Amino acid sequence: MRYLPLTDEDRAEMLAAIGAASIDDLFVDVPEEARLSGPIAGLPLHMPELQVERELARMAARNMTAGAGPFFLGCGAYKHHVPATVDHIIQRGEFLTSYTPYQPEIAQGTLQYLFEFQTQVARLTAMEVANASMYDGSTACVEAIFMARRITRRAKTILSGGLHPHYLKVAQTLCRFTGDRLVALEPRLAPGRPGDDLAAMLDAIDEETSAVVVQNPNLFGHIADLSELAARAHAKGALLIAVVTEVVSLGALEPPGAMGADILVAEGQSIGNGLNFGGPYLGLFATRERFVRQMPGRLAGETVDAEGRRGFVLTLSTREQHIRREKATSNICTNSGLCALAFAAHMALLGERGLRQLAQLNHARATHAASRLAAIPGVSLLNGPFFNEFTVMLPVDSRPAVRAMAEMGVLGGVSLARLWPERPDFAHGLVVAATECTTPHDIDLLARAISEVIAQ
Repeated sequence: MRYLPLTDEDRAEMLAAIGAASIDDLFVDVPEEARLSGPIAGLPLHMPELQVERELARMAARNMTAGAGPFFLGCGAYKHHVPATVDHIIQRGEFLTSYTPYQPEIAQGTLQYLFEFQTQVARLTAMEVANASMYDGSTACVEAIFMARRITRRAKTILSGGLHPHYLKVAQTLCRFTGDRLVALEPRLAPGRPGDDLAAMLDAIDEETSAVVVQNPNLFGHIADLSELAARAHAKGALLIAVVTEVVSLGALEPPGAMGADILVAEGQSIGNGLNFGGPYLGLFATRERFVRQMPGRLAGETVDAEGRRGFVLTLSTREQHIRREKATSNICTNSGLCALAFAAHMALLGERGLRQLAQLNHARATHAASRLAAIPGVSLLNGPFFNEFTVMLPVDSRPAVRAMAEMGVLGGVSLARLWPERPDFAHGLVVAATECTTPHDIDLLARAISEVIAQ
C-alpha cells in the first residue's frame, strides 16, 4: 500500500502558502507538448519481469555501443581505458561503507581519499585549493559563476563562443532567477582558431564584468593561451573562470592556474570513470586560497588527534544541511563521492609520469587521425593547435554523414549541427576525438567511411 500522509486539506494549505491555485500550476514552466496526458502509447501497463528484461535487451541491441567498433565521439565525454584495479579499489570496505561523510569523524576512509583527491586536482590544475568534487562539469561551471558574483559583487558574466553549448544552457537555466546576467558570445569557424574570438572577448570585458568563462581546449578542440585574457579581466577587476572538459589534456598542456585563472572547473569523467550512458560524472573545482571561503561544496583537511595520530576532518562544509541556508554557498552540491574515489584511484595508479605518457599517446593518435582525414579530397581541418580532439569541415552535411558512418559500424564524431542546429554555417562541421583506445586500424576505417560517405 502506498503511504500518502497528506490530506486534501494539507495540500490545499500548502498550495495557498505558495500562491498556487492547483498542483497543475507547479508545472507551468514545462512546455505543454512535453507533458503526458495519459499512458505512453504502445507501452503495456504491466508485463512479467523476465519478459521486461528480454524486451529491454532487444531495444538495447538496436544501439551501437562505444565498444562495438571504432569510436570517435567526444565533445565533453571521452572513451578512455579504466584499469580493472580501479573497480577493485573502490569496492574496498573502508571506502564503500563510509560513503557520505555526514558524520565525518567516523568516515576516515572517505575523508582520506577526498583529501588525496583534492591534492591531485590542485596539482593537476596549478591551483592552490580544490574542493571534494561536484556533480559534473556543467553544474560546476554555474557554481563558479555564482562564486565570482559573491567575490566581485557584480552580475555580468561573459561566456566565450568556444564553451560547450550544453554548459551554456545549464548556466542559462540556473541563472534565470539569480540576478546573474550572461553575455554569451557567438562561436565562429575561423580557420586556425575555431570557436573563440579573442578580440571579441577582450572587448566585452568592462567595469561591470564579474567573470569571463573560457573553455580550454574548447568545444572545437582549439588550444589557447589564456594569459592575455586573464590579465585583461584582472585589470577590470573581473575573474577568469577556466573550463576543461577533457581532463587528460592537463597531462600535456599548461594548466589554467599557471596562466592566471582564478577558478578552474572541469569534467573529471576521463580519469577512472567510463562513459556510463551519460553519468554519473564528476565535477572538479579549484581556486585561489584567498577565495576559499566563497568556494562551494566540501573541503577535507588533514589534522592529528589527541594522541598525535594522523587524521582527517571536514574543514569546510558549505551546504545548507550543515550551515544556515542564507550562509550556504551551494544548495545543490555535496560531492560525487564514488566517482571522485575512482578518479583518485586511477590517478594514483598512473602517477605523474603515467599521466604525461597517457596525454602524449592521446595527442599522437589524434594527430594521426587529423592528418589522415585532412588528406581526403574535400575535407578541411579547421584547427591550429589541438590536443585529442579537432574539427573538420566535410563537403556534405555532417548529420546524415554521421548516421551513414554508424550504419558502416563507425561512430565517426559529433556533428556541429547537432549542437547548433540554428547555425546553417555549421552544417558541415564534424568534431572528431581520438584517445589511447583509438587504434591505427580504427583511423583507417574512419577515413574509409568518410570517403565513402562523400562519394555517395
